[in-house]
Amino acid sequence: MAKLTDYPFEVRPLDPEEGGGYLISFPDFAECISDGETIEEAIANGRDALKATVAALKSKKLAVPAPNSGGVASGKFVARVPKTVHAQLATRARAEGVSLNALVLTFIAQGLGHPASKHRPKSAA
Repeated sequence: MAKLTDYPFEVRPLDPEEGGGYLISFPDFAECISDGETIEEAIANGRDALKATVAALKSKKLAVPAPNSGGVASGKFVARVPKTVHAQLATRARAEGVSLNALVLTFIAQGLGHPASKHRPKSAA
């Protein structure tokens, strides 16, 4: 059985608009996040959150991901963008005749170097 310290984590600073401090997340657990005023506090709080997450999964008799497994990705995430970027994306999607979701998925796929989905927007040339 894996130890909690075997699970990788990511720490990033939070902008003042987000409340400041630091955010910790665990790639193997999509819903397990925490924060703290300092990096050390964020890590300590994150370990507590991870312990609670694993305990909750076990109590519900659900599988606990192995360290470095990437967890179970649902294929869904929420991203906040500035209103101006949202407006530009929506305008481009309408012009291309695709959904906003299809347009953003194509841009992400292109950025990752993978072939885009079958809903690839027309080039802007």
